[in-house]
Amino acid sequence: MIALKLIAGFVLLVLGAESLVRGASKIAAAVGISPLVIGLTVVSFGTSAPELAVSIGSALSGNADIAIGNVVGSNILNILLILGLSSLILPLVVHQQLVRLDVPIMIGASLLLLLFASDGTVQWWEGVILVAIGIGYVVFLIRLSKKEKNKAVLKDYQAEFGEENKPEKGRTWVQPLLIITGLAMLLLGSNFLVESAVSIAQAYGISELIIGLTIIAVGTSLPEVATSIIASLRKEGDIAVGNAVGSNIFNLVFILGLTAIISPGGIPVNADAISFDIPVMTAVAVACLPFFFNGLRLDRWKGFVFLAYYAAYTIFLILKSTKNGSMDAFGNAVIWFVIPISLLTLAFMMVKELRKKR
Repeated sequence: MIALKLIAGFVLLVLGAESLVRGASKIAAAVGISPLVIGLTVVSFGTSAPELAVSIGSALSGNADIAIGNVVGSNILNILLILGLSSLILPLVVHQQLVRLDVPIMIGASLLLLLFASDGTVQWWEGVILVAIGIGYVVFLIRLSKKEKNKAVLKDYQAEFGEENKPEKGRTWVQPLLIITGLAMLLLGSNFLVESAVSIAQAYGISELIIGLTIIAVGTSLPEVATSIIASLRKEGDIAVGNAVGSNIFNLVFILGLTAIISPGGIPVNADAISFDIPVMTAVAVACLPFFFNGLRLDRWKGFVFLAYYAAYTIFLILKSTKNGSMDAFGNAVIWFVIPISLLTLAFMMVKELRKKR
C-alpha cells in the first residue's frame, strides 16, 4: 500500500503540473504574453509546482527534512542528471542572454541559502527576502526578454510554446478548470508522497533528509527531466539549459521562501544538510559557470562527468543511509579531492575562454 501511495503521489504530481502549465500558458497567451516570457516564467514555475506542493506540505506536517531535502536534491539532480543526460543527446550550446545571466543568479541564491541555513533555521523573514528576490527576478526576466533579438532563440520558443498556447475562442472556461484540477492533483499528490515517504523512512530506519534528497527529489523533478530531454531532442539547447537553471532559481527563492513564511517558526535545517548537501548543491551551481560565456558548450564528455558526479553523490547517500563504514572516507574524497579538482578545471576553462575573447 505504501508503494502504491508513493507511485500515485508521483503520477498526481506530474499530471497536476502538466494541467497547471497548460491552463496558465493558454491564459497567458490569451492576454498577449509572448512565448518567450511564458517559457521563462509560467513553464519554469509550473515544472517546479511539485516541489512547491511537497515542500509546503511536508513543512506544515512537521517533516522539515523532506522539505529541505526535496529542494536541495532537486537542484543537484536538475544540473548533474538532467543536463548530463541532455548533453549526451546533443552537446548543449547556450546563446540566449537570459539563460547565461540566470547562472550567476542561481549561484547567488545558492550561497544565500547556505548563509540563511548556517544557524540551523531558515527564518520567516529570510523567506520574505527570498520571495522578494524571486519577484524581482521575474520582473527582470520579463523586461529583458522584450529585448531579445536573436531570431533563432525566438523561433525556438515560438515552436515550444507558441502553437499549443493559441487562445481557444469559446472555450475560456477550460483554462481555469485546468488550473483548478492541476492544483487539486498537486495537493493530493503531495499528501500521498509525504505520507508514504515518512512511512518508508520509519520502516527502514532511513533519515527523512535522505528520502527527500533521493526518492522525493527524483519524483518531483520528473517535469524538468521531460522538458529538458525533449528540448535536447529538438536541438533547443537554450530551452534545455534554461529550464533546469530557471527551475533551480524558482526552487530556491519561491519554494523555500514561501515554505519558510508559511511554516511556524521557519524551516529547521538538518546539520548534515548544512555541512554537506547544501555545499554540494552550491558547488554544482558553480559548475554551470561555463554557460555564462556565449557559445561555450557542454560536450558529451562533460555530460558523462556530470552523470558520474551524480552517481558518486547518490552512492554517498546510500552508504550514509546504510551506515556503511566507508562513508566518511568516500565523503572526504568527494569534498577534498573531487570538488577542488573540478573547480580548478572549471577555472582553467573560464580563463582560457576569457583569453580567447581578448
